[in-house]
Amino acid sequence: MSIRVAAWLAWSLCAVSLLLMALSMIIIVLGWSTTLPSGWSPWRDQAVFIVGVIGAPLLGGLIASRRPENPYGWVWLGLGLGFALVVLAEPYAAYALVAQPGSLPAPRMANKVLGLGWGMFITLMPFVLLLFPTGRLPSRRWRFLAWVVLAAGAAMLPLGVFLAGSAFGPVENPLGVGGVVGEAITTIDFAAVMVLFAAVILSALSLVVRYRRASGVERQQLKWFALAAVLIGGLIVADQLGLDTLLGDALWNLLDAATFASLYVAVGVAILRYRLYDIDVIINRTLVYGALTVMLVAVYIGGVAATQAIFRALTTQEQQPQLAIVVSTLVIAAMFTPLRRRIQSFIDRRFYRRKYNARKTLEAFSAKLRDETDLERLGDELVGVVTETMQPEHVSVLMRPDPEPRDNKKKKRADIRESGHDE
Repeated sequence: MSIRVAAWLAWSLCAVSLLLMALSMIIIVLGWSTTLPSGWSPWRDQAVFIVGVIGAPLLGGLIASRRPENPYGWVWLGLGLGFALVVLAEPYAAYALVAQPGSLPAPRMANKVLGLGWGMFITLMPFVLLLFPTGRLPSRRWRFLAWVVLAAGAAMLPLGVFLAGSAFGPVENPLGVGGVVGEAITTIDFAAVMVLFAAVILSALSLVVRYRRASGVERQQLKWFALAAVLIGGLIVADQLGLDTLLGDALWNLLDAATFASLYVAVGVAILRYRLYDIDVIINRTLVYGALTVMLVAVYIGGVAATQAIFRALTTQEQQPQLAIVVSTLVIAAMFTPLRRRIQSFIDRRFYRRKYNARKTLEAFSAKLRDETDLERLGDELVGVVTETMQPEHVSVLMRPDPEPRDNKKKKRADIRESGHDE
């Protein structure tokens, strides 16, 4: 397949996915004024979910058109198509059954058929991890896992058509099978789903194995993916701790979409190798400002709570004065810069020890450079600094000889002229 044909095919698949997502958004806008009953996802949550997954087909189209020989881009295109089908399933049924009954044909059948995109998503998800970033498995040992994933997906997709009920809204499946056969189908489908979830965990471990063996460019690519994975993992932990209730559903859903968008950006940068080596700086800043934010929030909440307790004990009033909040805010502002410097220094010493030592060595050499006048000793110091910081195989210093004073040059010229006259 030529690059032009591959690019056309990639962007065509991307366009199909984006059109399906656009259709979903149009249906959501048309039904926005209708309040959905219990069991349906709110229109707002459906719209935010579309925003969160719209990057998948775009990423797949970009990678597959630029690197058509790498299967990784085509995996993302399949993932994006699965997302596009899923995000259309519930809005279509909700609009046709609740907002405007009878306005769209076969809502229950469409809900079930479009919902099969979830099977595509969970089948391709292990390959998103297994094939990153080269498009090949880490080694031949992982072939068995790849075949197991394909077999589980092949069993789950057709059986999903006959499952009773639906995962996308309270919609009955017109093709659902009951009785003993239905129970058998449900059991097999559940087993296939569990196998795929286990495969996702094992595929994540494959990235650890790949990172231990990688070097150079591939290791930098894996760092980009790891950063996005840490952000998503942090979001999941925060969700389990109940922090979503503090932000509210709307803000939390936007944060969820933005976090998953970071995965698309990280994968795109890693595969296309655009500003690839900036990842070390980004990780450093993420560690610094993440720790700084946590500490400042803890100090702020602790300060406000302590002030409220003291004020309540002294005045027996429940409401806290506005002055306490203002004072806490000023304390946080005053702590920001010194605390950031301390955290930056700690992280540099703990995680970037080589760079930290090199910077300290250069600072010491700069201070000595201002006072040293002996060129030979300065040359030896320079060799030592370069050897310690850069660690080259060989170092040599070439110094220009001192230029001859201008008075000596004039004297030599005069002597030459005088000798010429004497002859």
